Amino acid sequence: MTVYDLFREQASARSDHVAIRYGEKKYTYGQLAGRVELVASFLCSKGIGRGDRIAILSENRPEYLEVQLAAAKIGAMVACQNWRLAVPELEHCVNLVSPSLLLHSHRFEKAANVVNKPGTEKICLGPDFEAALANAGSCPAPQNADSEDGLIILYTSGTTGHPKAAVLSHRAEIARMMVLRLDLGIDKNDCYLAWSPMFHMGGTDHSLSTLMMGGSVLLADGFDPATIANVIAQYKLGWLLLVPATIEPLVELLKAEDINIKGVKVVGCMADLVPPAIIAEVSQLLGASFFNSFGSTETGLPPASAGLIPPGTTPENLSKRQSSLCRFRIVDQEGKDCLPGQTGEGIVKGPTLFSGYWNAPEINAREFANGWFHMGDLFRRNSDGSFDFVGRAKYLIKSGGENIYPAEIERVLLSDPRISEAVVVRKPDARWGEIPVAFVSRYTDDIAEQDIEQLCRRELAGYKRPKAIYFVEYEQFPRSATGKILREEVEKWLS
Repeated sequence: MTVYDLFREQASARSDHVAIRYGEKKYTYGQLAGRVELVASFLCSKGIGRGDRIAILSENRPEYLEVQLAAAKIGAMVACQNWRLAVPELEHCVNLVSPSLLLHSHRFEKAANVVNKPGTEKICLGPDFEAALANAGSCPAPQNADSEDGLIILYTSGTTGHPKAAVLSHRAEIARMMVLRLDLGIDKNDCYLAWSPMFHMGGTDHSLSTLMMGGSVLLADGFDPATIANVIAQYKLGWLLLVPATIEPLVELLKAEDINIKGVKVVGCMADLVPPAIIAEVSQLLGASFFNSFGSTETGLPPASAGLIPPGTTPENLSKRQSSLCRFRIVDQEGKDCLPGQTGEGIVKGPTLFSGYWNAPEINAREFANGWFHMGDLFRRNSDGSFDFVGRAKYLIKSGGENIYPAEIERVLLSDPRISEAVVVRKPDARWGEIPVAFVSRYTDDIAEQDIEQLCRRELAGYKRPKAIYFVEYEQFPRSATGKILREEVEKWLS
C-alpha cells in the first residue's frame, strides 16, 4: 500500500471530518481529497511523474500537505527545504536532488530566486499557484506509486560537509504511523498540532501519519506558546511535540493563566535533553505522560521510543525501551554484540528505516553495512533489557586514554533544578589530549561554580569532571530546528 491509498480510504470513510485546520480555515477530508486530485493533475501536466522530485520552500501551510499527498499518488518525491539555511547551503540542497519544480511561498521568494538550477521551474504558492492549477486542466492523474518508492526527502546536517538528503519511502511513512499507534496509543480521534517546520520529521512525518489514520492536523506557523495554549484548550491532542527550548515558555504561560486543557496523551520528546524537574512540571500541568524518545530522521521514532514517563514524575533515570517494529543491537567496533554494561554503537533494522541518502552510494554502503543501519549513537544495555543513551560517537572525548561521554556529564548537571541547560564539549589539552568543559545556563544566580564542582565530585569519576565551567545565558546556545544544541558552534567559543 501507499500513503495515498491510506489517505484515500480516510477521505472515503470520513469525508466530512476535518482533515486540516489552519487559522480560521478548515478543510474536510472530502475537500482535501479534491485539492489533492487537482494538484496531482497539475503536476502531471508539467510532466512530473514517478521518481521525479519537487522541491518546496515554505512555512507550514495547507499547500504543503496537498503537494505531498499529490506526489504520493503519482510516485513523485517532495524535497522539503530548510528555510533556515544560508543561500549557499540551500542551493546545495536544491541542486542535489535536481527538482523539476521548486514551489515556494512569498515569504521565501527572495531565497528561491537566488537558487539557480537549470531545468527547474519556480512557482510561488498563493495566487500564482492557484492560477497554475486552474490552467492545468482536469485530466485525472494516474496512480503510479509503489510502497518502496521514495516520497519525502528530509535533510540531515552533519558536523562536516553539506547536509545529506534522506529518502523516506511510502513503506517507511506507513510504518512510522503504525509505531505512533502502537507505542503512543494515538488514534483517529486525536489531533496533531504541526507547529514544527515541515522540513523536519516533527512536521511532515506526523502530519502524514495523522491523515493516514483519519485524525485532524492543526497547522501552525512555528512555535508560539499562546497558540499552543489556545489549541490545547479547544482540541484533544494525541502527542504534543515539544522540543528543548520550547517547554519552559509554555510552562510559564500555563502557570500564569487558568487554562482548561481538553486533553493531551503524550507530551515532549528527547527526555535526555530536558531537566528532570521540567519533565515533571510540564507533564503534571498537562496531565500527560512525557515521551522518553530516541529516534532520528533516518529511523523515525524507533529504535528506542517506547518509554513513557508518568505525569508529574521526576525521572531517576532515562533508560530506554525498544520501539515496536524494529530490531536493535548494540555492537562493538568488530560488529559483535556487547554484553550488558558495555558501551557500543546502536544498529537498527525495520520498516520505519529510510531508503538511504540521495546520490550518496559510498555513505550508504558504509552506514548500511551488513544490512543494518549504523546510527553513530552509543548505548549501554542494562540487565533488565532496557538501555541507556551514552552519546554520539563523534562527540566522544578521549582524555588520557579514557573515553568520556558528554551525555553522562550533562545528565548529572541537569539533575540540579537550578540549571536550565548544560552542554559539555571537548577542549584540546597539551597533557591529556582532550578535556571536557561545560557551558551552563542558570535559572538564578544562587548556584556557583563550586556548587557544580561539588555535584560533579559526588556523581562522577575524577577524569569525567568538567575541567572548566562557563556560565552563559540560556538564549545564547545555538540550536537546530529540533531544539538540540549545536555542539560544533559551542566548541568554537573555545577558539
